Amino acid sequence: MKQSFLLLGLVATASAFTSPAPRPVATSNTALFGGARGGATTLEGKKARVATVKELLDKSEMVITVPAGGITVSQAQSLRRSLPQGTTMMVVKNKLMSRAIEGTTYEPVGEMLKGANMWFFIEEDIGGTVKSWNSFLKDNGKRETHTILGGNIEGTNYDSKGVEAISKLPSKLELIAQIAGSINAVPTKLARVVKAPGMKVARAIKLAGEEVNKE
Repeated sequence: MKQSFLLLGLVATASAFTSPAPRPVATSNTALFGGARGGATTLEGKKARVATVKELLDKSEMVITVPAGGITVSQAQSLRRSLPQGTTMMVVKNKLMSRAIEGTTYEPVGEMLKGANMWFFIEEDIGGTVKSWNSFLKDNGKRETHTILGGNIEGTNYDSKGVEAISKLPSKLELIAQIAGSINAVPTKLARVVKAPGMKVARAIKLAGEEVNKE
């Protein structure tokens, strides 16, 4: 009997120092990191993801890629809110990005598909997008780890320095305005050329010239 009481006492003492098994913590994936609507875990989901990226590429003047790791959901949300209108930020798995760029002018982007990438699909405001990204790096202390990896405009790849240089060039609207001033064209006629969403710079300039030649 004494031995039974002794054993019960030892068990009670040991249990006092044993932590309860941790309860599983519910997690939620986000579109940024590939979960929920942003993820493509099924064949149909992957096809839809590729179609979405293809549509973004078709409308984009330029795409830029940056490291995707080490960015929290709250940081990503803050960054997304700071981007100019017409710029879409998205993490795309390399395999899906590879499929999306097939048969497009962005095929050279395949050289950048290494590691986890976050992409900016920019319809027009390249300078504003790069400025938002650089401000994000400064505010979150990520200048040393999250510099721009590269970008592509009209089929040509550029490194980080090239992207920075391009971001300092006049925007599409500014360029058209300069052309209008140099050839004494009516600004309203040229403005019509660039109102269509996703208009490429080269095409806009070509059409602008055609508008002037009609005069």
